[in-house]
Amino acid sequence: MDSRRTWGSRRWGTALAGATAVALAIGLPTEMIPNPLFARMMPVLWWNYPVWLVTAALSGLLLATYVREGVAGQDRPSRRGGVGGILAFFAIGCPVCNKLVVVALGTSGAMSWFAPVQPVLAIAALVLLAAALRGRLRGQQVCAVPTSASNGAAVR
Repeated sequence: MDSRRTWGSRRWGTALAGATAVALAIGLPTEMIPNPLFARMMPVLWWNYPVWLVTAALSGLLLATYVREGVAGQDRPSRRGGVGGILAFFAIGCPVCNKLVVVALGTSGAMSWFAPVQPVLAIAALVLLAAALRGRLRGQQVCAVPTSASNGAAVR
């Protein structure tokens, strides 16, 4: 039986809360969500919105794979998800608003070198997040696990 089809409300709730948190964590400082705390000097591009929303959804689902629901799963964290989230942040952010990019490349470098690379960063981010989620879901196949309490008998 495939555990992806049997997620309980606890995991789905975690996925929704995680997706919302990631959407806010990326959307506010990049001003995908207009707010008085941050300013964006360059307009939001059409492809920024789908990348932002897919990043939030994949991140929420990835976070939910760490919630236990009576099934022993792979507990080792994946770095791909974290790297994917960071790449997505850089991909959808304003190239001249990002202080790290401006310090490293200058304003003209941010526009001439970094801005054209942002769509590539977006694709890389989504691929890394999807790979991390796929790896976590593949490790959660329901299988018999012996326990010491049942004297070696398999538990499902």
